[in-house]
Amino acid sequence: MAFDFLLPVDERALAHCELLPPQSLGRNIFKHTEKKGLPVLANASFALIGVLESRNAFEKKTERLDTTNIRIQLYKLMMGNWNSIFVDLGDIEEGEAVEDTYFVVKEIVAELLEEKVIPIIIGATQDITYPSYRAFDKIKDMVNLVSIDSRFDFGADEELISSHSYMSKIITDKPNNLFNFSNIGYQSYFNAQEEIDLMERLFFDAYRLGEITSDISLAEPVLRNAHLISLDARAIKAGEIGGSKNFSPNGFNGREICAIARYAGMSDNVAVFGIYEIENSNQSFQLLAQIIWYFIEGYNFRIKESPSTKSKDFTKFNVPTETEQLVFFKSLLTERWWVEVPSILSSHNKLNSPALLPCTEQDYLDACNQNIPERWFKAYKKGFS
Repeated sequence: MAFDFLLPVDERALAHCELLPPQSLGRNIFKHTEKKGLPVLANASFALIGVLESRNAFEKKTERLDTTNIRIQLYKLMMGNWNSIFVDLGDIEEGEAVEDTYFVVKEIVAELLEEKVIPIIIGATQDITYPSYRAFDKIKDMVNLVSIDSRFDFGADEELISSHSYMSKIITDKPNNLFNFSNIGYQSYFNAQEEIDLMERLFFDAYRLGEITSDISLAEPVLRNAHLISLDARAIKAGEIGGSKNFSPNGFNGREICAIARYAGMSDNVAVFGIYEIENSNQSFQLLAQIIWYFIEGYNFRIKESPSTKSKDFTKFNVPTETEQLVFFKSLLTERWWVEVPSILSSHNKLNSPALLPCTEQDYLDACNQNIPERWFKAYKKGFS
């Protein structure tokens, strides 16, 4: 059983909990300890897992990820007005080979998915996204992956999998269950033109850093459609995270990345949330803890809604354009928007995918001005078949 490979939470983090007030997260999380063993997963909403594997780091790590101090910062935060149950399963140590670590991550994440528990993964390197994606193999036919990253991480064709090339592995590996890939926050000077062209050819979605920071709400419909989210801490500006030479002066600030995490938590579809490439510094540990807090906060504001012409909670808008008749829905409860994509409708039973694509009010306004939204066009071209 893969859970046997989990290391218990370090005694230092457990001892720190004893000093915390009863309203703190640390006093309300069920933990994997040496004395009591693994916590019960029944009724849990989240499971925190540290992954110490770093051998496939693009920039070789000089020290191990300090998950103990990450936990100390997380545990000291106060609970929100939440009803969810949180468990801490401890850490996955490096296996004899990297593939052994991948196998354990895949098996643990798959079992948590079966139990309807959301893994919150703290990984040393972002290549751990790959086994997290493979965990969906027997659970979901098609997976939407969103990466919050300054880079697309395709790498070179001949390059072995690393934290800068894991996406090539996901795209080419069989079975190919990747339905859509979206990037939030890429910075053009970090990405070869060939990578940008590849995103266009595959009808994947990419949103530049400046585009998102000018209106952070643009990230919401992208995250609303995601099943797996991979957050590279290097998407955050160095000054915000106390980063080393591997971090850039440009990136999201702390407030923006926490808002994105909250949107991720609010998504009905998000089943795995991973945060990678964290540096060992007190400032980065604090920000990571707050990112996790906002993800949990968002989850507790989830409203499961499915647009329908029969429901009084939605307004339907028919927008005729020169080439297409677009159908939009607006929720009267949350004010969120969706647009129908005919190609999804035609293959709805085959893919077991929703017939509606999350969008923004601006997409609707663009359609009213005879400009077909780019997200609709890409979904249509991809065929969803």
